[in-house]
Amino acid sequence: MGGIMRNHSNTIFITGGGSGIGRGLAEAFHKLGNRVVIGGRREAVLRDTCTANPGMSYVVLDVASPDSVRTTAQTVAAKFPELNCVVNNAGVQRAHNFSAAGGLDEAALREEVETNLLGLARVCAAFLPHLRSQPEATLINISSGLAFVPLARVPVYCATKAAVHSFSVSLRHQLKRTSVRVVELIPPYVDTDLDKGRRRPGGPTPMPLPQFISAAMEGLSGDADEIPVGDAKFLYASAGPGEAFTKSFSRMNP
Repeated sequence: MGGIMRNHSNTIFITGGGSGIGRGLAEAFHKLGNRVVIGGRREAVLRDTCTANPGMSYVVLDVASPDSVRTTAQTVAAKFPELNCVVNNAGVQRAHNFSAAGGLDEAALREEVETNLLGLARVCAAFLPHLRSQPEATLINISSGLAFVPLARVPVYCATKAAVHSFSVSLRHQLKRTSVRVVELIPPYVDTDLDKGRRRPGGPTPMPLPQFISAAMEGLSGDADEIPVGDAKFLYASAGPGEAFTKSFSRMNP
């Protein structure tokens, strides 16, 4: 079973690495002496991030496309055979009001599910054969505090993040006798462009991105499999796995 991830000398691939949390993590890992490769749909953003961080590399990737994920995994593994960490960060968030007439935006619904859940599962499946070939490897899935206590105005986002949590629990169990460690990073509301244009006056104050990255990196240097950060700790504690969950899971998954 994979051990604690060292904080330097890794080769790390990060989806959605050109902006927001993905870029913040990429730059933090890069500064610690890791080789970092970022992926995403917007090549201009990826290029800007790499220009600002000499030595960082990028590949254009659309996690909603099975072919793109498959090709990217083959390309990255061939070019960087020492790859030992994959961070599933790519995600989108859309507001939906199912109580309104004609409230379903089919395109937005499909985009969220394809990116946040199916894309994450595809990346895991595509990269796991390579990660399992390494003496030690880490797969980091980024969920959300909203996986545990949902925010009603973004119901599909919350549902996909709850699914990411459940998927990560099962994946960890399936890989427990391999060299791959599965970690779930659980952010709070962070100041990024994820909810650009939809913030409400007087609403909750987001955690500054630099503060989040600092706390996340501290958490990732430890041995916890599930890492809630900031206010996500309260959401996680209020609905997260406890002793009863552990016993039930063990009974169902011997």
